[in-house]
Amino acid sequence: MPSVERARATMLIDAVWRLVLRLGFRLARAWWHLRRPRHEGALVAIYVGQALLLVKSSYRAEWGLPGGSIRAGETPDAAAQREMEEEIGFSSHPLVPLVPVGSVCGTWDGRRDRVHFFELHLDSIPELRLDNREIIAAHLASPEELRSIALTGAVTAFLDGDRCC
Repeated sequence: MPSVERARATMLIDAVWRLVLRLGFRLARAWWHLRRPRHEGALVAIYVGQALLLVKSSYRAEWGLPGGSIRAGETPDAAAQREMEEEIGFSSHPLVPLVPVGSVCGTWDGRRDRVHFFELHLDSIPELRLDNREIIAAHLASPEELRSIALTGAVTAFLDGDRCC
């Protein structure tokens, strides 16, 4: 049964990736607390009606939004699009573009962060492709649910209406 063996091998590889990411994130956080580096990122708030799409990474306790670091020479909107594709396998359509909605600054996980936020408003939830390594779950949360879900610091600041930078 090659397909069963292949599935087991894939599950094992995914589990090893999750372990490496969890350990790597802990080491990175320790380093950031010592060095206090500056960081810039981009996150995408995907709304389906009033509900917000949250993602769960394998290395954090809190829920977040699709997104991540901005690479050297990359614009915030390009980073947001790239990260959304990498994390959930979804690309915005030119007719439904990412809309920039501001930035939030703070110190989270030991880093001095500037996070650019983008919104995407959809009529229905898109087909998602989670890698089961970095992103292990997705959840469409109603506005009422958001109050009881542990969220990352940047996402909490964004939802609270904090804007800066």
